[in-house]
Amino acid sequence: MEFDYTTTTIKTFDAAVQGVQDEIAKADMRVLYVHDVQKTLAEKGFEREPFKIVEFCNAKFANEFLNKDIKIGLCLPCKINVYVKDGQTFISGMRPIILPQFFPQADLGERPKEIDQIIQNIINNAK
Repeated sequence: MEFDYTTTTIKTFDAAVQGVQDEIAKADMRVLYVHDVQKTLAEKGFEREPFKIVEFCNAKFANEFLNKDIKIGLCLPCKINVYVKDGQTFISGMRPIILPQFFPQADLGERPKEIDQIIQNIINNAK
């Protein structure tokens, strides 16, 4: 089982970041914050190709998971990374289907599979 779902895009970096945010909204989720990793590291003297982390959440899903095991909060909110590596733009997200491996005592039912598909759709539609 793959930890991540990653794809490339022919869009520019900025267009890919905007596409991810637009698709998150279409999926009835909310963008909480966009971390500009490249900028943050540059402030400390480190050079990096463009890299942003888009944090997002659906309150209903988050509440369900936290009710099952409060430590699932360590994996929240969901994140999709958009980055450039060797001139190619990538869009990558963690797959929620791995959560039962980290929290085997929590009965998460089919929800991780459902959210996994939503995240894959966001990424595919954003590219």
